[in-house]
Amino acid sequence: QELEKVQAELQAEQNKNAQLTARVSQLESALSLSEAEKQSAVTERDSLSLQLCSSTRQVETLERSLAEATGALAGLRSERAALMVQQESLESQRMTLEAERARLQSLIGELQTRVAQQEEQINMAEQERRMLHNSLQELKGNIRVFCRLRPHLPSEAPPQRPFLLLPDERTVEVLRTDPETQRQTALTFSFDRVFPGVASQSEVFAEVSQLVQSALDGYHVCIFAYGQTGAGKTHTMEGPAGELTLEDERRGLIPRALHQVFGEACKQRHWTYTMVASFIEVYNETLRDLLAPPSQLSTAPLQLKMARKDGPVTVANLTEVNVTSAEQISQLIRCARKNRAVAATKCNERSSRSHSVFRLDIVGHNSHSGLGCRGRLNLVDLAGSERLSESQSEGARLREAQNINRSLANLGNVILALSNRADHVPYRNSKLTHLLMDSLGGNSKTLMLLNVSPREENISETINSLRFATKVNQCHIGTARKNL
Repeated sequence: QELEKVQAELQAEQNKNAQLTARVSQLESALSLSEAEKQSAVTERDSLSLQLCSSTRQVETLERSLAEATGALAGLRSERAALMVQQESLESQRMTLEAERARLQSLIGELQTRVAQQEEQINMAEQERRMLHNSLQELKGNIRVFCRLRPHLPSEAPPQRPFLLLPDERTVEVLRTDPETQRQTALTFSFDRVFPGVASQSEVFAEVSQLVQSALDGYHVCIFAYGQTGAGKTHTMEGPAGELTLEDERRGLIPRALHQVFGEACKQRHWTYTMVASFIEVYNETLRDLLAPPSQLSTAPLQLKMARKDGPVTVANLTEVNVTSAEQISQLIRCARKNRAVAATKCNERSSRSHSVFRLDIVGHNSHSGLGCRGRLNLVDLAGSERLSESQSEGARLREAQNINRSLANLGNVILALSNRADHVPYRNSKLTHLLMDSLGGNSKTLMLLNVSPREENISETINSLRFATKVNQCHIGTARKNL
């Protein structure tokens, strides 16, 4: 029994020992796990320590940035306060300036109104002055003279020193230099109007438009361009070659005058007008019809005739075309230019070596009053004068130049005779003066447009032209009368 008891105790001890062994194993296993956890905790601790150091540095950096930002913010607040004060000051200035601007705008408006009124008064006074001047010229019966200075062409070098001066709108001064002493002497010429080189075609026409209007009112009107070769006569009278619109500034006096005539004719109540156009060329003392068909250009020349000694000059067999619009006349002008160009191929560019006369006869009738009127508009482009010694012409060109100079000299003789009130005026010494007899010595309002070259080498011809124009301006042809 004791053995069983001992065996039982032994078995109990063995069981207890087994339990203890199992417990030890458990504890050893738990210890191993704790060691791993400890190692993980140490690793985590080290990592957290590193993070803490980094965060500490970041905090320090942020604290420094915060301090800097706080300082900057304080500076900005101070600057903002200063800007607010400045803004208030500027706003006050702006309001003051706005009030001043409103005052100035009101003042400008008043001044602009006053200037407009004064300009209107000036324009009215200028129109009245021109009308009085025209009336005075008509009462005096003198031929009016306008002078136009041609501008320098791009191919022309300007003079080293000015020799043509325009002190005002009625005076031309020529400074002539002595080649030996280099001293300048001034020659002064006065005309009814002087246009500088910068004057436009419309400015020139504005001065002659009242004269053109007189043709509709029943007067004979003659406008002729005079000057040496290359002074701009054809440009003034016709403008450049080619078709130009009604808005083109380069249009010459002829298309502008005709446009005005037809425009005004359409505006007048109860009046109807019949207009007949013709175009004559004077070349080598021969009259040619520029509106004739090309096949008839080489036929017998035209003849001048007078029904009686003191009657009007007529041209026999002249082509006369009834016209109803300015556009139709533009076609006639192109036809005339073409005919002159055809002749130029046979006669050494005769188109620039001849006189041309455009004539428009106007017959008006008033259906309301029964009154009528007869007007005539002569627009003349004279050939340019030139010195034979300088032109070096020969053959046909020499004969052309001689005839041109002879006809212009005869024109001068007629002007001189009229100025001296001579008993005999030599109109018949030249086809040109005979053709213009009614305009120079008859019942006509006559205007001479003197064209002057700006080239210094042409100064002698310029002075001759200015002297001749002065004689023309002094020429008394009598007061024009309305033709009823």
